[in-house]
Amino acid sequence: MDTTLHLLCGKMASGKSTLAISLAKNNNAILIIEDEWLRKLYPDEVHTIDDYQKYSTRIKNIISLHVTELLNKGISVVLDFPGNTINQRKWLRSLFEGCDCLHILHYVEASNETCKRQLKKRNETYPDQTAFTSDEEFDMINKYFQPPSEDEGLKIIRH
Repeated sequence: MDTTLHLLCGKMASGKSTLAISLAKNNNAILIIEDEWLRKLYPDEVHTIDDYQKYSTRIKNIISLHVTELLNKGISVVLDFPGNTINQRKWLRSLFEGCDCLHILHYVEASNETCKRQLKKRNETYPDQTAFTSDEEFDMINKYFQPPSEDEGLKIIRH
């Protein structure tokens, strides 16, 4: 099996994390989950989009070298970090461009209604799993979502 960096794109609560767990299991890959790092390193500190960007950037600075080292050692990685904007996907590209590995951007397509329904279910089942939980927060964050396009040079698989 070829070394692969699996990347994720999709609206909040579209099912990216569920897919990431499955990908890691089915591909014998290391799973790295941004939300876990945020919760454990910065508990009770992520309340706004600005907070998220600040702490996410810190984590990305740490994770980047680690991910490229794993890939260069022939270990596949599933990176459960959002690739929901062009800039986020540029960072993701930087992780595999210098490595001898494959990459796949898994684009989880879901309607706003489906995402909001899943967000509500997640909030009831796992109330501490995310900083942003309301329909209003979903709408606020979703306005930044940019679907991936073929001209970004990424291998995209739609789910």
